[in-house]
Amino acid sequence: MSDGKFRTNYPALSKELESGTAKVSVNGVRTMSEKTDTTSTERFLPDVVDYIRRCDTMDQAVEIINYMQKRGEINTKEAKEFKSQLKSNGLRSFGTKKETDHYLHFGTTE
Repeated sequence: MSDGKFRTNYPALSKELESGTAKVSVNGVRTMSEKTDTTSTERFLPDVVDYIRRCDTMDQAVEIINYMQKRGEINTKEAKEFKSQLKSNGLRSFGTKKETDHYLHFGTTE
């Protein structure tokens, strides 16, 4: 689609994009997403990152990581990577906080 046609079809959006006033900040980056890819036919099972995203403090996140390692859900290398990301990038580097009833509102595809 050409710029002119885009401006004609979407004048408000074009104006926002050109002015740069409607910017959105990204609050987190999920670095270990390959383990969370599921198809719609699979039953959803939360992973370590899903549990970390429910935490309010870094101490809670470390407790989750240690627990998941103890259960064998993650190995020592993965636990170290999670803790390193937590220490260097902070709790919200795993994504925004998942509040109570998150999946009732947003489903399991996030």
